[in-house]
Amino acid sequence: MKTDAIRTGPQWRRSTYSSDQGGNCVEIAMPPHRVGVAVRDSKNTTGPVLTLTPAAFTAFLAWTASRDR
Repeated sequence: MKTDAIRTGPQWRRSTYSSDQGGNCVEIAMPPHRVGVAVRDSKNTTGPVLTLTPAAFTAFLAWTASRDR
């Protein structure tokens, strides 16, 4: 195994709807313990992280999709 392939932390992903212009964006990642979904503010990457169960994350996505843009 290559040593550069070992990751020490979660690999955060930002929505394709996000831009570098600021705004209300979140990033998601698989937490190290592999249970649930980690969510953080993309503008404050060293701030707190909320870990949701898969069911709660699905409900969150449904709620955000139902909101007016």
